[in-house]
Amino acid sequence: MKLGRMNHLGYAVPDMDVAIAHYRDVMGAEVITEPFDLPEQGVKVCFVNTPGFGQGHDGTHGTQVELLSPLDENSPVAGFIAKNPLGGQHHVCFEVPDIAAAREYFEGIGKRILGPTRIGAHGTPIFFVHPKDMMGMLTEIMETPKDGAAH
Repeated sequence: MKLGRMNHLGYAVPDMDVAIAHYRDVMGAEVITEPFDLPEQGVKVCFVNTPGFGQGHDGTHGTQVELLSPLDENSPVAGFIAKNPLGGQHHVCFEVPDIAAAREYFEGIGKRILGPTRIGAHGTPIFFVHPKDMMGMLTEIMETPKDGAAH
């Protein structure tokens, strides 16, 4: 296993519109994706892009901030918001070249995987590793998007 690029930091927010306005008006974010529902995960999602070099230099992209709000009271993020009414950092996400190999690695060293590998908000396979096995941080492992896929 080799540490890949940090793709995004996930932030649970109680109000998506207020969060978008904050990143745009207070933080000066210039590129914020249109929010969309991910019903299989119980969340509404959008991405705040931070500056990177882009494809013109070395192919890197700025790390994103993923804003997550619950679709309903059954969402795992709803429980997080109940405990943290202002919202807060929910997870960190790292890229890997091969999701199946990464899952095999984490399972092989005894890390607890939360649920099946599934398609995440970037349209690529993901899984989550339990925070108790990752120094207290819920950690998303994501297969690096292929050329043409959203970053």
